[in-house]
Amino acid sequence: MTIRRPTLVVMALAVIFSNAVSAAGKPNIILVMADDQGWGDMAYNGHPLLKTPNFDKAAATGLRFDRFYAAAPVCSPTRASVLTGRHPNRSGVFKWGYPLRPQESTLAEVLKTAGYRTAHFGKWHLGSVRRASPAHPGRNGFDHWLSAPNFFDNNAVLSLKGKAVKTSGESSIVTVDAALEWIGHESKRDTPFLAVVWFGSPHSPHRAVKRDREPYAGQPVRNQHFLGEVTGMDRAFGKLRDALGSLGIRDNTILWYCSDNGALPRVGSAGPFRGRKGKIYEGGLLVPAILEWPARIKSPRKTSVRCNTCDIYPTLLEITGATAKHQPVVDGVSLVGLIDGKTSKRMRPMGFWDYPVRGISTPSAKWMGDLLVAQKNGDDLPPHVSSQKAAELPSPRHGLDRFPGHSAWIDGHWKLHRIDGKNGKVRFELYDLESDPSEKTDVAAGHPERAGQLKLGLNGWLKSVVGSYNGDDYADETTR
Repeated sequence: MTIRRPTLVVMALAVIFSNAVSAAGKPNIILVMADDQGWGDMAYNGHPLLKTPNFDKAAATGLRFDRFYAAAPVCSPTRASVLTGRHPNRSGVFKWGYPLRPQESTLAEVLKTAGYRTAHFGKWHLGSVRRASPAHPGRNGFDHWLSAPNFFDNNAVLSLKGKAVKTSGESSIVTVDAALEWIGHESKRDTPFLAVVWFGSPHSPHRAVKRDREPYAGQPVRNQHFLGEVTGMDRAFGKLRDALGSLGIRDNTILWYCSDNGALPRVGSAGPFRGRKGKIYEGGLLVPAILEWPARIKSPRKTSVRCNTCDIYPTLLEITGATAKHQPVVDGVSLVGLIDGKTSKRMRPMGFWDYPVRGISTPSAKWMGDLLVAQKNGDDLPPHVSSQKAAELPSPRHGLDRFPGHSAWIDGHWKLHRIDGKNGKVRFELYDLESDPSEKTDVAAGHPERAGQLKLGLNGWLKSVVGSYNGDDYADETTR
């Protein structure tokens, strides 16, 4: 008998088959994010007026996070944290409109190595969504994308992989409908998928459709539109949630919802917490968050363990078994133990740092309208200059002894604030979040030893963040 060696074709087919089999049992993943929904902007969190029946059902079915923090008090930075597991200042996403560096390892890129198909829908706000941009979703690991450079309203023009397309309808429904079209197609495959669905609501200006305003007819017009946008978003979330059941994929699909920062001033609700969007007091950071995964979360639970948008990345990597080829420093921790009910405490402190720079204006409607006109005329437009320079590192390097702005460090139930004043003087505030969740009483003077320990932890973390911002953990490469 002659035993022949496997041909290269047979070996290649074996590898492909092996990858397909290993990916087949992995969960689908859908990450949904609101734009400017505060902790208190949910009926289940006690809002006296809001109607959010679908969010309420999810919170009563899955794992409800009652102390879930956005990594930053504004939009783009938090979105960067979801995709990288890192505090956004590490990648230079300081404020709204800053692009994500192409050197970063993103969730979409890493999950693709584990057999996942990937797509992004809705608000991007991590760089230009024009074809030549080095910072659009496709350059960050997404196979398919229908995205806006910033928040968007009803009947918006969006970017379909660089092509401007006019949509029709309420913005959250448009986003979910596009996602469901793709999910429906992907659900027929033998491979799992990652769908990132980022709403443009309830960011101002608020323009709710009539049916979503009607429950709030007795309120001031401004409030009708804000509350109506949240209800419209709830309606879209319910449509997405119901479709997973209709497609027969609900059981092994992770559906993880949160917001990108704390409550808006005037119209939004931070519940009992101090501060609003733009501040790193609790009200500017705490957001509603819910995780459903029927195959693994068999009964509803609520947790007050402090979690963070940076935790999404390491959690999903552990669940899927995916690993990054070059993994920079990660600030988040895996929440698998919490999901499985095996842990009830956070094992690592959380750092926050609001760097004092202005955001980059990103007028989505204008930019997308200009692109639509240009492409109809057979032309195309270049990305914004900030996206063209997305890979650039600071020169000169940022000093390791300079930490401007407002930073904070949460270790257990203690929270230390470091506030760099305009006069060059630094002041500290210390709060016991267990007895004082609203941060009303500064107890730094009464706990000098505790404050000293937290200062050391915060200072070390700030130095680490600056090193990352300078490019120290990019594995000797300037681009991916």
